[in-house]
Amino acid sequence: MERKVGTVSRGIRAPIIREGDDLCKIVVESVLDAARSEGYALRDRDVIAVTESIVARAQGNYASVDAIAQDVRTKLGGQTIGVIFPILSRNRFAICLRGIARGAKKIVLMLSYPSDEVGNELVSLDKLDEAGVNPFSDVLTLEKYRELFGENKHPFTLVDYVDYYSGLIREEGCDVEVIFANDCRVILNYTSNVLTCDIHSRARSKRLLKAAGAERVFGLDDILTAPVNGSGCNEKFGLLGSNKSTEDKVKLFPRECTDLVMAIQAEILEKTGKHVEVMVYGDGAFKDPVGKIWELADPSVSVANTPGLEGTPNELKLKYLADNDFAELSGAELKAAIEGAIREKDSNLAGSMASQGTTPRRLTDLIGSLCDLTSGSGDKGTPIIHIQGYFDNYTN
Repeated sequence: MERKVGTVSRGIRAPIIREGDDLCKIVVESVLDAARSEGYALRDRDVIAVTESIVARAQGNYASVDAIAQDVRTKLGGQTIGVIFPILSRNRFAICLRGIARGAKKIVLMLSYPSDEVGNELVSLDKLDEAGVNPFSDVLTLEKYRELFGENKHPFTLVDYVDYYSGLIREEGCDVEVIFANDCRVILNYTSNVLTCDIHSRARSKRLLKAAGAERVFGLDDILTAPVNGSGCNEKFGLLGSNKSTEDKVKLFPRECTDLVMAIQAEILEKTGKHVEVMVYGDGAFKDPVGKIWELADPSVSVANTPGLEGTPNELKLKYLADNDFAELSGAELKAAIEGAIREKDSNLAGSMASQGTTPRRLTDLIGSLCDLTSGSGDKGTPIIHIQGYFDNYTN
């Protein structure tokens, strides 16, 4: 019988993961138990994905506020530090900020506006227009910001992040001065020691600051790249991708985990005879249409993946074929013609009109977004995702 279902994404329930757990064994057993329970079988080219959070938990990759403070103090001198372009997040940045403040005497906190890098708004574009403020050139003091725009609470968390971040810094016995600007080099009017906290634009910020004469320039990806007093670390991403664990501890992004995805792939093959693809995923890449917030706080969507997930889709646009190449056909003839076109398609359709409108993104980014939406970030208890049919097409 012809299969009538295409891609299926299932959230797989798993035990609560603790440091030292055998994650390969847990993932494999959870997927196979779910398949038995729900009455379906694994297939070749299924995708098994594991959220970065439980990988870091199993690795025990945590760091304290004190460890952050010591590394910041060592690298940036412990006096006045410019902290620029942080995202507005209690989960993602607040505990890191505590550590940064503990490692300095004064922080000049420079916030991008009207929103942070991932879309959390400090003021609306409409209000900027009304006030005649140009965010590309104008530098605002805290006093001017309050005069023009008053208090601005986040639409979802109801937190005034300007006040919240200032309070966190003062609680650590550190002075704070807040400014608003979008040119990273503005911070050099206040201090030559800079910690740039942007995620995806960090390389450019560092380059511009160094060229403009900054004395010390580090990013969040340079903090905790090695253990401090036995802490966790991340050699590649440092503090980027970290999350709040407790009030004085963060869970860092997972360290190298290619061995894990390869081990899961091998174990599934041994137990089922099926060759699956495996990845460890972080934030997907999608935007909330109401709050305008991007889900892009991790430095990478795919932390690690098996080789079969490299590359981009190579797909034909069915509606283009139906409306153009086969406009005169319908019914069974149209179906057969489209199936034939798919079977005979070139191995690289880049630039072809018949592929326009298909998503030209990496497979890992597309699949990671699907996984992130499936697993959610709350109490679903499904940190493992099993995807079937992703590599199918109309002919399967």
